[in-house]
Amino acid sequence: MILVVEHRPDWARNFEQEASRISLALGNVAVQVHHIGSTAICHTKAKPVIDMLLEVDSLESLDRKSPSLEALGYEAKGEFGISGRRYFRLDDAMGRRTHQIHAFEAGSRNVIRHIAFRDYMRAHPSIAVEYGELKECLARNNPNDMEAYIDGKDAFVKEHERLALLWSQLSKRGQ
Repeated sequence: MILVVEHRPDWARNFEQEASRISLALGNVAVQVHHIGSTAICHTKAKPVIDMLLEVDSLESLDRKSPSLEALGYEAKGEFGISGRRYFRLDDAMGRRTHQIHAFEAGSRNVIRHIAFRDYMRAHPSIAVEYGELKECLARNNPNDMEAYIDGKDAFVKEHERLALLWSQLSKRGQ
């Protein structure tokens, strides 16, 4: 069942705790761990799964350190449909997903777009609210169909990702 809930303040603390565990496990392979996805955006509803963006020095180095993440309980899924990514997921004792790691080489296009989208949504609360309402509606209408849920968000995400990248570039020029 797809569950979309109101923002929870403890998500930020939960991210910080998990990011520390990951950084310790990976050592200098981890360049930076970012909180991304809807749990990182205060004004939106989200599935209660902490999305993390892990920037690494190289994917090969990360592949060699995958057993360190597996020792923390993460399941390594390889690229999992996105070229240049390594995906890891963590479930609780009941089998519910609690955390996801999307790992990319530091500074890659995927890193830039994820961070731009997060920062754009944080800076535009009304759009974040609209996004949360869309997700809540999709979850209600497709409670057991993750593909329909994802497809339903696709146009919104693509349009706002495009705007986020433009906004990010303009923000950097204005500094």
